[in-house]
Formats: sequence, C-alpha cells, structure tokens
Amino acid sequence: MAGVLVMGAGSVGAYLGGLLALAGVPVHFVGRGARLAGLREHGLRLTDIDGLDKHLPAARLALHEAIPPGLHPDLCLLCVKSGATAEAAALLGRALPSGTLVVSLQNGLGNAQLAREQAPQLDWRPGMVPFNIAELGPGHLHRGSAGHLAIEGWPTDVALAALQTAWQRVGMQLELHGDLRPAQWAKLLLNLNNPINALSGLPLREQLLDAGYRRCLAALQEEALDLLNAARLPVARLTPLSPRGLLRVLRLPTPVFKRVAARMLRIDAQARSSMADDLLRGQPTEIDMLCGEVVRLATRLGRQAPRNARMQALVQGVAARPRHFSPVDLCRALGVR
Repeated sequence: MAGVLVMGAGSVGAYLGGLLALAGVPVHFVGRGARLAGLREHGLRLTDIDGLDKHLPAARLALHEAIPPGLHPDLCLLCVKSGATAEAAALLGRALPSGTLVVSLQNGLGNAQLAREQAPQLDWRPGMVPFNIAELGPGHLHRGSAGHLAIEGWPTDVALAALQTAWQRVGMQLELHGDLRPAQWAKLLLNLNNPINALSGLPLREQLLDAGYRRCLAALQEEALDLLNAARLPVARLTPLSPRGLLRVLRLPTPVFKRVAARMLRIDAQARSSMADDLLRGQPTEIDMLCGEVVRLATRLGRQAPRNARMQALVQGVAARPRHFSPVDLCRALGVR
C-alpha cells in the first residue's frame, strides 16, 4: 500500500495504524492532546493477549496535529470518538481527493452515514472493531480480547484487499461484508456491556463474573433484541452462541457461567471498556451511540426501551457526578430482578 491516514490516534486508531506500520505500510497519524504527546515521547508499544510485544520508536511514527496538506493516501481509517465525527469528516472532505475510501471504525451504527453527509465526495464505509484495546501507559496499547475486524466491502475493492493483506502479515484478520449492518447490530448488543463496565468501576473480566451485572447486561440486550425482531432487522452471530443463546448463558449461576463461557472470559485481567476510560478522564462517552441507538429504534417503532433509556441517563448523570454502582444498585436502577 502507498499509505494510510489514521484520523484519530486514540486507542483504536493508534493500535490498528501501528499494526499497519509494523507490516511496512506508511501510516500518518492525526491526533491531539495527551495521546499524541505520549506517542511523541515514548513511541508506540503494541501488546496483545496472544503474546505480541512490539515497539515502534517515535522516530518511525508520522505524527500530526492536523491532516498534512497534499496527502493522497490509499485510504483513511476514521477512529475519532463518535461526537467528533461530523467535524472530522468535514476536515477530511476538504483535505482528501474526491473518491478517497474512508472506513469508519467507530462504535454505533450511524457514523459512516453522518460522515457521508458532511463529505459526500468521499467513499465512506462502515467498519467494526470487535475487541477491546486498553491504554496501559503513555504510548502502550494492549489488545485484551479476541475477534476479527470487519468492513463493508468486497474483494474487488483494491484498497481494502491491500489493507486485508497488510493486517494479515501481522496476525490481524479482516473480514469483508457486502452488508455490515447485521454485524454492527451484533457488536452493539455486545457493547451494551460498556456502560455496565464503566459504572461498575471493575475490569471487564471481574465485572462479567458478577451475576448481578450479567443480569443487567441480559436485560439491556433482551430489550434491544425484541425491538430488532419487531423491526425485522437481522443480527449476525459474532460469538459461538446466538444472541438469544447468550442471554441464557448470562443468566446462569456464576460457577456454571465460568465453565460455559470460558471463551468469553478470555480477557486480560487489566482490560476495561473504552467508556470506563472516558469517564475516568472526564471525556464525553459514546452512550448515545449504544443505548441511545436502541432508544431511537424503539421510537421509530412507536415503542419504548425503558432500560436502555435509563442506562443512558445513568451514564450521563455519572459523567457530571462520578460514582460507581454495585450490582444491587444497578439492578435496582434498571428494574432488573
């Protein structure tokens, strides 16, 4: 590949762009603040649950605070937080040649469409990142769970085929889907655990081993699945279990859950949700792109999603006044028994 632009050098952007750099692809990172300063001072260390441990010195990283003038990348990875999508898309629209392929690797379902409205001359594609990436220190990013990247596209897309090959050289698998929406909904269902994890104050694995938190997750997912069924929207299967099968497993007693869900629990002890990191830093969360998406689906159907709406309100409230919820408190707040 001639080059890739990463718009948003946070955990996802820096990690995936760093893998491309390890594969020999020229990568330009656009970021800001403490994240960019950490990369400039420490370089980029990439580790993962499978034993990867590579370091890219700062001198090998093309780091920028703005899109370099005259840059003509093969493609761009849009990795900013959802709240910054419109602004970033407008900047890309002014900087990149018409027809440049841009992949949204963000949470939620609507970012690619929102970006397309800002810069319709670019070729926007939705993508999905199924695994957790944690910042363990300045310039140190760690993938703590498993999964394959997915992007809406076809093998005939030259830039995507080259991206697929480059990531494969460093052990990262990319799947191409003609229609990504079923997989996006499946990922959103799994991401409904993000606000629970953020409010628990616990690492992901420890939180999932608590039956009360799992009941909350099952309740949020079941509410969303009922709405998706009413809307006749298909949901992909991203885990060995079907979405409905996962509900039954989440509600098992913890000793049984540990045996049945061993693959789900293959998460590093230090892994946490990105929403937990956002709350810790006092940054805006993506709750509107998760529970808020379920609430908007309910509204379109003339129905309600009271538990997802309540979770949305809880996260927004905690952002203003930080606190943690015990399993009992969270179950009570969501009306879960």
